[in-house]
Formats: sequence, structure tokens, C-alpha cells
Amino acid sequence: MSFLAQTAEDPSPEPIPGAADGRAHLFNGRTAERYRRSVTDGVGLVAATVARAERPFTGVTPAELAPEISGIDLERPLGDPDAALKELESVYLKDAVYFHHPRYLAHLNCPVVIPALLGEAVLSAVNSSLDTWDQSAGGTLIERRLIDWTAERIGLGEAADGIFTSGGTQSNLQAMLLARDEACTLVEKEATAAGEPIAKSAILPRLRILTSQVSHFSIQKAAAILGLGYEAVIPVPCDQDRRMRTVSLAHELNRCRREGLIVMAVVATAGTTDFGSIDPLPEIAELCDRHGTWLHVDAAYGCGLLASPTRRHLLDGIERADSVTVDYHKSFFQPVSSSAVLVRDRATLSHATYHADYLNPERSARKLIPNQVDKSIQTTRRFDALKLWLTLRIMGADAVGTLFDEVVERAAEAWALLDTDPRYEVVTEPQLSTLVFRYVPPSDGPCDPDLVDRANLHAREALAASGAAVVAGTVVDGRHHLKFTLLNPETSLSDIAYVLDLLAEHAGQYLALHIEPEFSGPRHSRAS
Repeated sequence: MSFLAQTAEDPSPEPIPGAADGRAHLFNGRTAERYRRSVTDGVGLVAATVARAERPFTGVTPAELAPEISGIDLERPLGDPDAALKELESVYLKDAVYFHHPRYLAHLNCPVVIPALLGEAVLSAVNSSLDTWDQSAGGTLIERRLIDWTAERIGLGEAADGIFTSGGTQSNLQAMLLARDEACTLVEKEATAAGEPIAKSAILPRLRILTSQVSHFSIQKAAAILGLGYEAVIPVPCDQDRRMRTVSLAHELNRCRREGLIVMAVVATAGTTDFGSIDPLPEIAELCDRHGTWLHVDAAYGCGLLASPTRRHLLDGIERADSVTVDYHKSFFQPVSSSAVLVRDRATLSHATYHADYLNPERSARKLIPNQVDKSIQTTRRFDALKLWLTLRIMGADAVGTLFDEVVERAAEAWALLDTDPRYEVVTEPQLSTLVFRYVPPSDGPCDPDLVDRANLHAREALAASGAAVVAGTVVDGRHHLKFTLLNPETSLSDIAYVLDLLAEHAGQYLALHIEPEFSGPRHSRAS
């Protein structure tokens, strides 16, 4: 008989002495039935809320919601789980932004698969910490197996390794840390061999990172955190499809060499946040090989292609990277957080190693005890790998990849719809599932570009306030644009067309109110 079945048959436990001091709420063998009932009630509430959600957002404003939450007296506990859940429904669940809704089209937030939610429930209750073997045991080996699996999918080779992280920002930070210390070690060795030793402090000001002008801002943040400064990141121009120009990259590599600067890393992006563009990885890898430069591929978004049955070729060249960022909580449909950084040579992870006598002394390494903290810039870490493990064991990689294929296909259909719609101009045809576009007034109603900017901003804000849909925005070439990020296979082309009609209606109404009379003209909208 399973444990859950057994506890379901057991009578309710006797009241626990010391309940007033909180021991009644500790999860252990005596409170297992209480835990089961509480979690069941909570899951039931969430399931019911999601089932009846008719829109992705209520449109609530901070000014409306903040007083309700700030008015709660945290010094007076409710004591009753049912009362706490009812309160939570009022202050959170009712107004939450629901990524599972097909008209949530804003950011890189995915609906999550049920096997991963099962994993979340298990890992939270057991509460393993993945820093050392004596805190996690099998969890350590499961995480390591998933790192190996991901490295195999990328094609990094037998010496590859990696570690789970909290997200793409942390993964990119650790990759830049490794690249920085590898570059410094190489320069120090060369200087020593030449009889001219150099201090690391003298090397740091010369270090540079080359990355596309539309890469993720976490690269700049990493440079600042690592003591290099934002100016250490050199943006490389992109082509009309928002992909790094390899001619420009070659120019910058040569210029840095001439000026005595050290390119510690080239960061290629496999799925830019705004455009979903994938840099030309094979050509970039070739240049990095030629210059002896560390290649990092930020595939936080595009990593879903690793599981795609039909589009894996879009990542060709990623196998030549020295480090790779993947975010399972984007295109693998995992709950936040679930990310990893992987490296071609496991020895480079030693740059993040620090041996603490109380935790992971050097003798543990000599005994081959697998302490994951030896590879991580974190100490305490959740067992987030369990979510991906159960997803692969229940669904399989092909099922995950097919879901990602669906959103990529939907984005292609949406691009075709936008490209023929006179109300909009679209920036570029997507490689993944992101579309950046802009409402434009009809040809018989010329408008000041700044006014059109404000109309696009208004359309996004008005749509969010209505709660009917949620879209994102960005700035392209100095002008405000709208953005769809499609990560929900349930989003249909009809949903997209409906949202486009709503946006055009809001923008058109704004222009009708603010345009100069001599420029006013008929407005068109397909919204009903």
C-alpha cells in the first residue's frame, strides 16, 4: 500500500501538544495527514481559479491593490488554513497574471506542464538542498544526470559539465566569471613564460566582452558585478533580422587586439528577448576559434529547440561553445525557477570552487564525494532539477519539443497575418516565437511619429487595464513598438487576430482624440 493511500485510511491524528508554539504546523510523520489536507485544499483552490479564469489579468492597478495588502495585520495570524486560503484568493489569486491563458502574449513566461508541478510539490515538501551530497543524495545524481543529458543534446562532448541555477541572469553571470578567470589565467601564464609576470588587477581593465546590440542586459550586469564595468561590454551591430553581423564581430576582434585589449568572451544569442533572433553560431564559433576566444551561447530562450523534433538545426554551431545558458522555465514549460549553465570543459568550473571546512572540505573532493556546491556560485539550492526529471520521465523530450514547435509555427502564422495588415508594420520575420510590431495610422491620416509612439503606448496600457489580453512593449530604433511573445500552444491565430483588433481600436481612439483637426480622417478597425 502506498504512503498516500495509507494516510488516507488513517484516522485524523490526535491534537499535538505544543500547538500554540507552532509545532502543529511542522511537516513530519505526525502531521502528514494535516499536510495532505492542506495541500489538497490549496491545489483545489488553484485548480478552480485557473478553470474559471476568462482573461489573463483583471487590470487591477497598484493603487487599488496595495491598500488591501498593506492593511493586513501580520501580527494577528488567522490560525485557520481555510481562512488563509480565502484571504489569499482575495489578495493574490483573484488578480494574478495567468500565463496559461491563451491571450497572455507579453513576456517569456510559459504555461507549465503538470509533471513539473508534481515535481514542485515533491521537492518543496522534502526540501533537499543541492549543495552537498549529505543534504541531497539521490537529488545530486538526478541533477547530474540531467546536466549530462542536456550536454549530450547540445553536443558539448565527454568532458562537459554544468550546474542548475536560478535563471538565465545567474547562468550568464557564472559563464562570464569562468570566461574572465580563464582569460586572466592564460595571460598570467603567457606573461610568466615571457619573464614578465603580471598581476590580475592589471589585466581586468583590459578585458572586453563582445555581444550583439540586442543581447540580454544580463551581460552588462555580469560585467559590472565582476568588477569590469558596463563599458567592458562592446555591442556588435546586427543585420536587418537582428542577428549579429559576423563582419562587424571580426572587425571588433581585430580592433581589440590592435589596441591591446583582451576579448575574454564573445556572447552569441540563440533567441534574443525582443526578436527571437538566433545569431549565426557556426560563423561566430569559427571566429572565436581563430582568435582563441571563449564563446558563450545564451540559449535561455532558444534552448527548447534542443528537444524539437523538427527545428534542432536552428542551433547548429552551439556544440562549439565553451559555455551555454539554458532556461528550462522558458521553452521547456517548467515552473520558475529552472535554468542551467553548461561548459565544454568541466575543469573550468573550478573557478567557482571554494572549500569550506564545515561544508565541502578538500578531503571530500579527494574521496570523490559529489558535492554540487563545488561547481556553483550558490550554496543552498532547491532541487529544481526534479521538475525536469519528472517531465522527461512522464512526457518525454519529443512531447516537450513538439509543444515548442507549435508556438514557433503559430508565430510564423501571426507574422503572415501582421505582414498583410495595413494597420501594422512588423520589424522582422521571427525565427522563434516573438513578434515586434507597431500600429501605424491609415495613409490618409498623417501623424507626428511622437504621437504615434504615444498611441502605441496607450494601446498596450489600455489593453492591460481591460484585462482582455496582455502584450509587451519595447523600443526599436528609438520608436515604441508592441511585442507578442508566444509560448502557449493553446494560443490560436484567432486569439492573435482578436488582440490585434483590440490594439488597433485603442490606438485609433487615442489618435482620434489627440490628432490635429487638419490631419483627422477616417479610422479603420476590425474590432467588433
